[in-house]
Amino acid sequence: MKPVSESAAVLSGQARIMSAASAAAQAIPPAWPLDATVAVNPYLGQAHETLACAAARLARVAGTPMTMPRAWYREQLGNGRIADDDLAAALDAAREANPDAGLPESVGELRAAVEHDAATPNALPSIAELAAEASSIDWPALIADRVGAWASGYFDVGQAQWAAPQRMSAFTAWVNYATHDLTPEIQGLSGFCRRAAEAPDTVDRTMARVVERIGLPDTAQESYFHRLLMALGGWAQLARCRLWEAELSGATDTTVIEFLAIRLLWEEALYDQYREAITARWREAREKFAEPVGPSREHLVDALLQEAAERAFQRRLAGSMIRAGKAETKQPDQADRPLLQAAFCIDVRSEVFRRALESQDPAIETIGFAGFFGIATEHRRFASDVEERRLPALLNPAVSTCATALEDIGRDRKARLVSRARRAWGRFKLAAVSSFAFVEAMGPVYAGKLLRDGLALAEPATPADPPPRFDPPLETEERIDAAEQVLRAMSLTERFARVVIIAGHGARVTNNPHASALHCGACGGYSGEVNARLLAGLLNEPEVRSGLATRGIAIPEETLFIGAFHDTTTDAVHIYDSDHPDTRTSKDLKRIRLWLERAGRLARAERAPRLPGARSAGNPIRRSRNWAEVRPEWGLAGCSAFIAAPRSRTSGTAFDGRVFLHDYHWQRDQDFQVLELILTAPVVVACWISLQYYGSIVAPETFGAGNKLLHNVTGGMGVVEGNGGLLRVGLPWQSVHDGERPVHDPLRLSVCIEAPTEAITRILERNPQVRTLFDQGWLHLFALDAQGRMANRYVGALAWQDVDTPADKTEV
Repeated sequence: MKPVSESAAVLSGQARIMSAASAAAQAIPPAWPLDATVAVNPYLGQAHETLACAAARLARVAGTPMTMPRAWYREQLGNGRIADDDLAAALDAAREANPDAGLPESVGELRAAVEHDAATPNALPSIAELAAEASSIDWPALIADRVGAWASGYFDVGQAQWAAPQRMSAFTAWVNYATHDLTPEIQGLSGFCRRAAEAPDTVDRTMARVVERIGLPDTAQESYFHRLLMALGGWAQLARCRLWEAELSGATDTTVIEFLAIRLLWEEALYDQYREAITARWREAREKFAEPVGPSREHLVDALLQEAAERAFQRRLAGSMIRAGKAETKQPDQADRPLLQAAFCIDVRSEVFRRALESQDPAIETIGFAGFFGIATEHRRFASDVEERRLPALLNPAVSTCATALEDIGRDRKARLVSRARRAWGRFKLAAVSSFAFVEAMGPVYAGKLLRDGLALAEPATPADPPPRFDPPLETEERIDAAEQVLRAMSLTERFARVVIIAGHGARVTNNPHASALHCGACGGYSGEVNARLLAGLLNEPEVRSGLATRGIAIPEETLFIGAFHDTTTDAVHIYDSDHPDTRTSKDLKRIRLWLERAGRLARAERAPRLPGARSAGNPIRRSRNWAEVRPEWGLAGCSAFIAAPRSRTSGTAFDGRVFLHDYHWQRDQDFQVLELILTAPVVVACWISLQYYGSIVAPETFGAGNKLLHNVTGGMGVVEGNGGLLRVGLPWQSVHDGERPVHDPLRLSVCIEAPTEAITRILERNPQVRTLFDQGWLHLFALDAQGRMANRYVGALAWQDVDTPADKTEV
């Protein structure tokens, strides 16, 4: 029997290992399944570090860059987009933040550095890589293949014809699989099946055994565990998503830790087999993993160049803001009601359409607001029991809703039967036994459909569920509270038009596994018409309006709110006017439809030249129907700034679909509650989107989804390149590149808020996680003055400085 002290030491060691494993799990980003793709900040686990420090860490654990190649910055310097003033400003800011960092002494020295390409980062080796060098067998590729073959079944959401059991932990499921998978032994890894079968019965014991076996010191564990999780690619990130969602609800999940334990067993097996050949190299690697992470001079130079590129963009943005401020803008009068008010998501694609719509008549006003429209719902669609989280990934659902009214029960039941029949037919077509006979017997029947789809004649369907409703219903006071909160957050408390459109957005495309990535990020990767229709219905209720009137928000009796769907691929807008029939607005709606149609043509004409092969305004419509089109639209490519200010500060200024526009009037914001909501939710969501595009450009092999032409959907929840291997997450290369050059400039988001700096500072003090994003430079923050100028720059540590850099006259 072991002494008590020894047992305590063992338990203490296991606790340290599990703590290091937990820290490594937090260092990787989550990834959501294909049906509800959420833009994710790939550097989420490095938010507490600067860009240069994160570059050093990710170079160690993934061999991935954090900035563009030096040639990109040389090009920017050569064409004048980055000026010497930008380099000087970046140097000054870096010296002030860290005067002892070993920075270049001058702009000339920085310019000289950019003329030399930086070395390609190489990750420190894992045991699998050392074994591959010793044996000439590509063990990392084999591990990726075998883990991928198992994980695609473990995570499967209905694609597999023979579903894997889901009622067991990931580690137990893998042990059962690996015990019978002879592939590793065929490739030369002796006794692997037995090793899997005889693994300790718990994850912590397994990890403790492996750590002791390979001699991994405490100081190296977190870094090495991070290295192994990065080597698992999207599979580890999918497991990390389970932990993220569990933590949101106050629970926990061990799936990602179990994936780490699985990967460690592979390391142990390879170490035992190749120990003599790799001992010296492994000792050296262990020592480097144990060293503190710190940026090299090359990392510091790259970070300075990136900062200079972002300051150059900010000069151009400041110029646009000054021109917008000088434009003559009619000040709204309470008696001067607009003909139409239309609320759109702050999504950068809405910026183009809003300008086009406003150009139809001076009395048209548009509003920018987060696309879930303040209704964080878990929604069940018509004839479905699936609960769709139509809300930002940062939030928990506040309400439950469904799209089935009591009078639709019979239609719902019939639709379910039809859906089941279709699923059964689909499974029959794809089943291992029947698929070959099916093609021979039924192939000619599908000739018409193949022809119609191949010629892009079939139009994707517009979301057409019955009107959504709260289920269970909300009490009257709850509905009034919700309506007031949303209207005040939208700065829509007066001068209501006769018709107010609430437009959620989505993308109607064909044959695109990443379609949900084109939907609304604020709606959890779903389209936003459900939230829009819910809000419109809420604001049309007489009881709600009566309650709002007592709180100082008087909505005229004749005002009608209507939900709508904005298709960002075709810029068509579908109005759900049948949700709230009103004969008094029939003439208004006829005119509004004409405005929307004209605005759609203008928006398409502006977007078409940017799409490869789209020569006319009508081309985006055809592209949306083309099942071979890899670029139906550009999504949020180009997003570079977030502006929260009155629309009058930006109206008429063409930002070319690069700016998130959120309407905000700080003078109407009691206790700055709306401002706090903007900084802690929409700004963070926009940050995630911006950095996902950033990561997919600067590190496509690590944080991008690869080539669409090679994609195969696996498990119904992700894609792999080819027939297996690592799950690819992030954005496909075709979403950020036109075939010749990137279409997204990798810039960290510049956030511009028209509000007193004192109010912004107090909010940052109360929200340290948001403050960290600004303090460490993952976001830039500016305060706008009363003329809409970028007057103050946040420099970290709750401090501000006046902006005295002259604004560039060129376009954003």
